[in-house]
Amino acid sequence: MSSLQYPLESRPNSVAHLFLSRAEATPGREAYRYPVAVDGGEEWRSLTWAQTAERVKAIAAGLLALGVRGEERVAISSSTRLEWILADMGVMCAGAAATAVYPSTNGDETAYILADSDSRAVFVENAEQLAKVAAHKGELPGLRHAILFDPAPDAAEIEGLDVLTLAELESRGIEHLVKHPDAVEATVQGIAPEQLATLIYTSGTTGRPKGVRLVHDCWSYQAVAQEATGLVLADDVQFLWLPLSHVFGKALISGQVQSGHVMAVDGRIDRIITNLPVVRPTIMASAPRIFEKVYNGIASRARAEGGAKYKIFLWAAKVARDYARTGQEQLVATGRRTVPLSLTVQHAVADKLVYGKIRAAFGGSLRGSASGSAALAPDIGYFFAGAGVNVLEGYGLTETSAGCTVNPADDSRVGTVGKPLPGTEVRIAEDGEILLRGPGVMRGYHNLPDKTAEVLDSDGWFRTGDIGEIDKDGYVRITDRKKDLFKTSGGKYVAPTEIEGRFKAVCPFVSNILVIGNDRNYCTALIALDESVIMPWAASNGLAGRTYAEVVASSEVHALIEGFVQRVNAGLQRWQTLKKFAVLPRDLDVEHGELTPSLKVKRPFVEREYADIVAAMYEGSREA
Repeated sequence: MSSLQYPLESRPNSVAHLFLSRAEATPGREAYRYPVAVDGGEEWRSLTWAQTAERVKAIAAGLLALGVRGEERVAISSSTRLEWILADMGVMCAGAAATAVYPSTNGDETAYILADSDSRAVFVENAEQLAKVAAHKGELPGLRHAILFDPAPDAAEIEGLDVLTLAELESRGIEHLVKHPDAVEATVQGIAPEQLATLIYTSGTTGRPKGVRLVHDCWSYQAVAQEATGLVLADDVQFLWLPLSHVFGKALISGQVQSGHVMAVDGRIDRIITNLPVVRPTIMASAPRIFEKVYNGIASRARAEGGAKYKIFLWAAKVARDYARTGQEQLVATGRRTVPLSLTVQHAVADKLVYGKIRAAFGGSLRGSASGSAALAPDIGYFFAGAGVNVLEGYGLTETSAGCTVNPADDSRVGTVGKPLPGTEVRIAEDGEILLRGPGVMRGYHNLPDKTAEVLDSDGWFRTGDIGEIDKDGYVRITDRKKDLFKTSGGKYVAPTEIEGRFKAVCPFVSNILVIGNDRNYCTALIALDESVIMPWAASNGLAGRTYAEVVASSEVHALIEGFVQRVNAGLQRWQTLKKFAVLPRDLDVEHGELTPSLKVKRPFVEREYADIVAAMYEGSREA
C-alpha cells in the first residue's frame, strides 16, 4: 500500500501538493529510471524521490525567478524523457500551467498553440524544436524565454527571447532559493483545486486544434482514482514510452506520484522491444497498435519457421482465444471463470510451448498493461489474455484528463473498456452517445465558449461523441465513434471500426486499415501493410530483392490480402462487406500527418490524401 492515502472526497489541492508530500514520505525510494549514453552504448540510471524533488524545486524556483506567475502558461515541446516530467512538475510547483506541444507538430501549428495559449516560456528538447519557435518569434510577442533540454552550442541569438539551458535555469532557481528558501513550498500551498494546471491541444482531424483546460483538481482526481482501482501499486515498475504531450501519458504521472512506484522513462518507440527485458515492467500503458505489431511479429516469425512450428503456433493461438473467451463467457453467465478440463489441459501444454516466450518478450514480470486511445480488436485481446498478458482496456479523452473507465485487473473483460473510475458517472443518451461527468472533466475549451457549450452542459455532463452501451455488470462497451459511423447510399448504417478490428484480427500483415463507404453504394478499404512483416513473407514467396513499394504493388500481395478480405466478409452483413480494397504504397505515419501522435488514423485526412485511389474503387458505381 502507498504511504499516502487520500480518499476521493479529500484529495489534495494539486499534484504539486502530492509531489512534495511524496518526496517527504519516501525520500530514499527510487522514483525514476532513465537511459544515458555511455561510451558508445547506454545505461539506465535512477533518481530517488528526494533527488527528483531537488531538481523540481530548482526548476520551479528558476521559473519564479524568470517572473512566471500563477496560471501563466509555460509550454513543453519534447519527446517523452525524464526532463519532460521534471519540467512539468516544476511548472506545477511554480503555480503555472503547462502547455503540451507534440515534438512532431510543425512550425505553423506550434506557433498557433504558443500564441493561443499565450505561453510566456517554452521548454524545448533541442535545437530543432527551438528553430520552430525562432522562425515564428515575430508572431509571439508574449513569449519571453526558451529553455533547452539538450544544449545547442550553435543556437542563434533570437531577438526578444532569453535562451538558456535547463541546467542554467536550475542554477538560477538554486540562487533564488538561497534568497527565498520557502518560495516553492509557499507557492504550492497557494494553489487552489480549480486553478488551471494544463492546456492540452486536441490533435483534431480538421481545423485548428482546441486547447482543453484541465485544472489541478483533474490531475489530483486521476492520481487518487487510479490507485483506488488497484491499477497501480507502490511496488510496481512502470515502463513509460507514451507521448507525454498526450493526456494518457500525462495522467500516468499523476498515478505514479500517488502510489510512489518506479517509472522507467524512454519515449523512443524503436527501443520498446529492446527495453522491455531490461526494465522488466510490472505494468505498462500502451496503444492497441503496439499489441497488434507484437501479435503480427509473432505470427510472422512462426510462419517463416514453417512446418510443425507454424502449426503449433496456430493451434496455440486458437487455444488462447478459446480459453480466454470461454472463461469470460462463464464468468458473465455464472460468476465463475470456469473452463472445461480438456481445454485447460491444452492451455497448459500451449503455455509451455508458446505463451511463456510471449510473456518473456514483455519482460516476464508484466501483471497488467492498460490499453487506450483506440479499440483493440477482440480476437487480439483474447489471444493475449489467453497467453497470460493481461491487457486492460480503458477509455478516456483529452477532455476528461484521460481515464474514465478501465478494466479491473482481476475481472478484465475483452471487448469492453471496463467500469467507471470511482467518482466518474457514465450514462447513455437517447441516441446512444456516451455522456460522462466527474472531477476529471475539463473546465472548457480555451477561448472557445461556443465550442465548450456544444459538448458540456450546465449539469457538467460531457458529450463524448462516442456511441456505446453499459451492460448489466456496469462494463462499458464502445461500439463506434459517432462521427465515424456512416450510412451507405442504400440507407444502411456501418460501423467502420468494427470491420477494421475484424480485419486486424485475421490479417497479420496489416498495419492500418480505413473502411470507406459514406453515401456510397458499397464499402471499400484502404490498407497499409507492416513492412517488418510483409517483407520476410515476400522474400519467401518469389519477391526477394524487391522494394517495399514494389512488393505491396504486386499481384501476389494483392491475392494474399484478398484472401483475408474474403475471410472477414464471410462474417459480415451484405452491406458491410468490402467490395474492393487498395493496398497503399507506404504505411500511414505521424510525420505525414495521417496519424495522430497517439497513433489514431485521421480519417478525413487520409481519405483526401488518397482521393484518386478511392475514386478508382468507385468507378462505374452510381455514387462514384
